[in-house]
Amino acid sequence: MENEPAHVLLIEDNPGDADLIRLRLVESKSDVLVNCVPRLSDALACLDIETPALVLLDLNLPDSHGAETFRRIMQKVPNVPVVILSGQDDDALANKAVHLGVQDYLIKSEITSKQLERALRYAIERQGLIRSLDITRKQQLEFKNRFLSHVSHELRTPLTCIHQYVTLLLDGLAGPIAPDQMDHLKTVLKSVNQLHAMIRDLLEATRADSGKLRIEPRCIDIGELMRQSVAMMRPSAAEKHVSLEVIVDPAVPLVYADPDRALEVFINLIDNAIKFTPANGSVSVKGSLVETDPTSVYISVMDNGRGIPRECHPQVFERLYQDPDAVDGNRTGLGLGLFIAKEIVVLHGGRMWLASEPGTGSTFSFTLPLYSLSKLLFPIITQQGHLRKDLALVRVELTPISKELRGGWKDTCQHCLEVLRRCIFVDKDLVLPPTGSNGPIQTFFVLASVDMEKVNILMDRIRSQVGKLPQLNSSGSMQVIAERIPPAPVADPRTLEQQVWGIADYVTEVIQQDLWNNPNFTDKENPTNAH
Repeated sequence: MENEPAHVLLIEDNPGDADLIRLRLVESKSDVLVNCVPRLSDALACLDIETPALVLLDLNLPDSHGAETFRRIMQKVPNVPVVILSGQDDDALANKAVHLGVQDYLIKSEITSKQLERALRYAIERQGLIRSLDITRKQQLEFKNRFLSHVSHELRTPLTCIHQYVTLLLDGLAGPIAPDQMDHLKTVLKSVNQLHAMIRDLLEATRADSGKLRIEPRCIDIGELMRQSVAMMRPSAAEKHVSLEVIVDPAVPLVYADPDRALEVFINLIDNAIKFTPANGSVSVKGSLVETDPTSVYISVMDNGRGIPRECHPQVFERLYQDPDAVDGNRTGLGLGLFIAKEIVVLHGGRMWLASEPGTGSTFSFTLPLYSLSKLLFPIITQQGHLRKDLALVRVELTPISKELRGGWKDTCQHCLEVLRRCIFVDKDLVLPPTGSNGPIQTFFVLASVDMEKVNILMDRIRSQVGKLPQLNSSGSMQVIAERIPPAPVADPRTLEQQVWGIADYVTEVIQQDLWNNPNFTDKENPTNAH
């Protein structure tokens, strides 16, 4: 059985040039079927129906010109080879096209049948080779990721065993030990903890490479998270006699971020700053707003250490990068921390950058998105160009029975949240993004467009559907309370958008008070229900 002819899409608005290309293909005895269209829009429509073996493209079309023409084609069919047909001998444009992935650049007036046939054949073969190499690269990357993941998991078991027995010896549970033996065991424990950190970074980097690194954004007080990270790192700073401070602009509102992942970024940056700051130096963590970007909070970790040469800046965030001038004592990791930290920030829609000069210290900065409640509320609390008359805020709090959290409590809270979302009317009510960090007590807020009489019906529905879930009853308890949101004045001079902002500010203040009054890992005493 003979091979079917290759399908070629010719995008050419000049009938004479189109006929010339067809003639050259006939002369070369190329086994192809040519479909010719005069416009880019027609070509994009054809590509929706059928994927050709090759695209012959004129750059200047009635509805598109120059580099934008082949950029649009390559976005549409990135795996199809493209050969440009141009009336101009433009080396700069030809180089730009090749760098963007075009296979060849031919001058119409110089095209021969042999040249065209060879260009088509080479373009198809080159694209096939590129595709084959890309598949091989992806397979190798997947194999590498599986291998690293498997090895890392396998190493965890013996390391955990070593950690447990060394801790047992240090605690004196296996009998008294001499002071010098104590020092040796502490060295072993430090090395084990270092290996644990390396394995954790390997797993995180593997997840980042394979696109499996996940975040669970929540409505959080970023200042509290910054203070928590600084408190965690104070012993390390004190050990090196480095001062550590945190400065948070009180005007910073709530942030929409994964608290665990954000804490990971803070710890990594602060740890690096302490590590490369000499004794009696200082490290400061600062959170602030910037007028030119009202959608983000700007966070920076500054030190007055020896700094980083400018030529090293592009490599700092690369995988496995380590400072070539670092002394051996500073090389306690694999050089994955900054790579993982930047990946986490990018997943949040933020960015991370470095400012540093040798001898003046370094400043690592990044952004996280602010929590924009007004955008979420606008379609829910407005109707026909007016603010809804009655609004209420329902608070659902889940508390575990035991202080010793089991792995299933987080899954239980997530299941409760999913059921809670099914309890509301989607056109009138809104379950707000979860608040606070992933601690024991989980709080969810529901904004309901009802009066206090009808909100009791909603609360009863939540109690019956969420409160009676078997996994919640076996591991925790729930309380549901509600409050009326003060209505706007009858003759309110503000615009509708400003009124929504006012509601959003009120709800945000309630959420912030809840975060401040209910810190994670503390129990509320004598909770009472309000209706």
